[in-house]
Amino acid sequence: MNYFDLDCRQCPRLATFLDEVKEKHPDYHARPVAPFGVDDPKLLVVGLAPGMHGANATGRPFTGDHAGILLYKALYQYGFSNQESATRADDGLQLIDCRISNAVKCLPPANKPTGEEINVCNQFLSAELETLSPGTVILALGLVAHKAVIKALNLRQKDYAFGHGNTASLTNGQWLIDSYHCSRYNTQTRRLTEEMFFDIFKNIHELININD
Repeated sequence: MNYFDLDCRQCPRLATFLDEVKEKHPDYHARPVAPFGVDDPKLLVVGLAPGMHGANATGRPFTGDHAGILLYKALYQYGFSNQESATRADDGLQLIDCRISNAVKCLPPANKPTGEEINVCNQFLSAELETLSPGTVILALGLVAHKAVIKALNLRQKDYAFGHGNTASLTNGQWLIDSYHCSRYNTQTRRLTEEMFFDIFKNIHELININD
């Protein structure tokens, strides 16, 4: 199957919520948000879901919201992007050897998708992971993204514990590395600092160099 469907309405709660958001904000994207980046990435970043006034508004992952500030800065610093900020879908930003996706493609109420919604959307993540080459590094931002990746690859959750900086060699020849999500809460409380996040990207570069 294709790994994205702009017209997907398989989750009734999310579809209804997007209709309500579109009515309040007619200029917002307010539809499933497509993965963004190159076709054959060396790095796939997997987030949780679009943010209300970020990806849900702009139609591009992590664009226009607080979580994107640190992510795009890191991508730029480590050569995965041509600029360090993402404000609009037409701002000229291009990714290099990288693609960004989400465990859930639609904006959930209160930024919290249900377990059923995560499972329904997992079919798209599974199809996307099948397109990746051996050696690709998958960066999971947060526990939900981590679990979604493991499920999408049909692996056992108990064999892959989430932890910031945890790195696992996957059975398909790809790599999984975990980070705390670069959300406003995590960065403002300093659960995740810029230094911590940049260290993750240093590890990503090392893994990519191993494969090259």
